[in-house]
Amino acid sequence: MRRLDRRPRLLDAFCCIGGGTRGYQEAGFYVVGVDINPQPDYCGDEFIQGDAIEFIREHGAWFDVGHGSPPCQGEGAPTKGTNKARNVEVGRVHPRLIGPTREAFQSTGRPYVIENVAGSTVRKDMRLCGEMFGLGVLMHRYFEFGGGLWVPQPHHPKHRGRVRGWRHGEYFDGPYVAAYGKGGGKATVEEMQSAKGIDWSSDHFALREALPPAYTRFIGEQLMAHLRQEAAA
Repeated sequence: MRRLDRRPRLLDAFCCIGGGTRGYQEAGFYVVGVDINPQPDYCGDEFIQGDAIEFIREHGAWFDVGHGSPPCQGEGAPTKGTNKARNVEVGRVHPRLIGPTREAFQSTGRPYVIENVAGSTVRKDMRLCGEMFGLGVLMHRYFEFGGGLWVPQPHHPKHRGRVRGWRHGEYFDGPYVAAYGKGGGKATVEEMQSAKGIDWSSDHFALREALPPAYTRFIGEQLMAHLRQEAAA
C-alpha cells in the first residue's frame, strides 16, 4: 500500500462501492477498501479484494482508524419474530459477522466504527438518519464506536413526511424514496443516486446497500478531531 500520502489512513472493511468511503475521504482520510467481491465501481484511494475480517486481523494496526459495515443479511429484522423460522436458511447463507468484526478491530488497538441495521447486534452508540443531512432517504443506521472513540449523537429532526410508495394496497407520496427492492414505487437508479449523493455507480443493488456519504463525512470529521487530540496528548 502507498505510504507517500500523509492523510490519516482509514480501513473501510466490507466496502462495497464505497458510500462510506467517499464520506471519509471528504473528511480528509486516505481510504483503503477491502471486500471479498470485486468492486469495479469502488471510489476509494485503494481497493484490496479479500476476506475483510482476516485483513483487519493481519493489517488493521497499519491504519489510524477502521470502519466496518458487515453485510446486514441475517442480522436484522428478517431473522426475528414471525420471520425467524422462514429465515433459518438465510442465517446459514449469510453468517453473522458483527461479533468477529468487533473482535478483529479490538485486536488492532485502533479506534474503530461498526455500522449496521436496527435489528443487529451492533451496539447502538449512535443513530443516523437521512433527514439529519437533508437527504431524500431516511435509511436509519446504527453505529458502534470502540478503541477510545466516542462521537456524540446529533439531533434527530422530525421526518417531513412519508416514504413514497405502495403500502398494503395504498399509494403514499412523500419527500423520501424507498432505496430498497424494485417496483411498488421504490426508487429508480437515478433517484437513489440523487437521494444518497452517490454519482459514481449505477449498480442498482450496490446503490441500495451503500451508505450515504453524508453519514461518514459527519463521523469522519469527529474522527479527525479525535486523532488530533490523541496526537496532542
